[in-house]
Amino acid sequence: MTATGASEGAGVRGAPTAGPWWWARRRSAVLDVSLAVVSGLECAVEGGRFAANAQLPEALGLLLGLVVGAVLLVRRRWPVAVVLVAIAVLPAEMGGLLGMVGLYTLAASDVPRRIIALLTGMTMVGGVLTAFFAMRQDVVSEPAFHPPAWFLPVMTMAVCLVMTAPPVLWGLYVGARRRLVESLRERADGLERELSLLADRAEERAEWARNEERTRIAREMHDVVAHRVSLMVVHSAALQAIALKDPEKASKNAGLVGDMGRQALTELREMLGVLRTAEGSSVRRAPASDAPERLAAVAAQAKAKTPAAAPGGPAAGVPAPAPAEPDGEGPCLAELAELVGQSRAAGMAVELSVEGPAGGDADGTGPDYGPGVEQTVFRVVQEALTNVHKHAPGARARVRLAHRAGEVAVQVENGPSARGATDAGLPSGGNGLVGMRERVTALGGAFVSGPTDAGGFRVSAVVPAVAPAPATG
Repeated sequence: MTATGASEGAGVRGAPTAGPWWWARRRSAVLDVSLAVVSGLECAVEGGRFAANAQLPEALGLLLGLVVGAVLLVRRRWPVAVVLVAIAVLPAEMGGLLGMVGLYTLAASDVPRRIIALLTGMTMVGGVLTAFFAMRQDVVSEPAFHPPAWFLPVMTMAVCLVMTAPPVLWGLYVGARRRLVESLRERADGLERELSLLADRAEERAEWARNEERTRIAREMHDVVAHRVSLMVVHSAALQAIALKDPEKASKNAGLVGDMGRQALTELREMLGVLRTAEGSSVRRAPASDAPERLAAVAAQAKAKTPAAAPGGPAAGVPAPAPAEPDGEGPCLAELAELVGQSRAAGMAVELSVEGPAGGDADGTGPDYGPGVEQTVFRVVQEALTNVHKHAPGARARVRLAHRAGEVAVQVENGPSARGATDAGLPSGGNGLVGMRERVTALGGAFVSGPTDAGGFRVSAVVPAVAPAPATG
């Protein structure tokens, strides 16, 4: 309940009520008590006068007036009862303040409009009849006053309108305003809840994006640094085998291992520098999401600077480094033959077969694959051949590339290792297959890997010719 008399079921939204009984606030209780005291005094005076005119005990009139005036204490809880009491005492010409305050409270409450209209009409009828008979008695008691016939009806209607219309209209306005404020508060609370949900979802998306970026960065580092370090371990194992047989060749290959180690350190420093720059992107205005692409560019530049192998070539059974990538660009399908040729030079029996025209269209006139598609297919073949070197040394391998309508398929299959169950002794965390799967599925493709019935291993991937656009917003 506000200070103006508008009904309230509670105090401020979300705050506990501080008033006694049905009052939401203490000032509301003070206001109602004050109105009840004033109304009680008014009704007591009018009740005493009515008792004197009706030849009744004056004390009875005073007591009745005090009881009737005190009804205003419950106007917020039972506004209909207050108006009914005011209508009941109209014939006794008492309860003017009681009637006006009761009509205002009734109009401002949540009582149905038809009940408000009914009680307002009853109050007006009762007030007109009471005022008419009171004025008529006054006119009769004044013989010198002879008003026209229309005087009494017009005056009684005017008095009733003045006593009922302003409080009812003001109460309707206050009630409508209160309901509007309540609806706005509910809408504001709803918007606040929605904003909270959006903030939670934004935090979840940010966390997902951070995890995705970490995964992409780890995948890039695995493709570049871990791959090169793996080759260094394989070269070191080969040096142990040829150190006594061919010291000159072993010395040259040792130099190659040193060059590869220095190159790996250089690439690692450059990648860490990119990550630090990405972390400070708020100052440089560089988006952190560009870190993986910049890592790939740094790796490409580092690979372009890789020195040629020492004369004599790599030791038998040792894979050569991956082909250098052009500056700022990743590998493409045209370099698969070179990649396979380097594995052959390292002693692996590899067969490469290509089916269908390049571009993915049956007539061979369609556009080339997107750079992301070609890089993904190249990485799958590179990682698969690396796994053959690491886990199945001496095994025969077959690389099949098929250009189809709207997609490109690749399969790398190797037979059982010529050394049985032994491998090159390289540590493996199983991230190679995971990285291949992530690359292929990120482009909307399909990836399958697993052992073959012959005891070998097979890796298959199908990638759409056009990579899907990244989701925005």
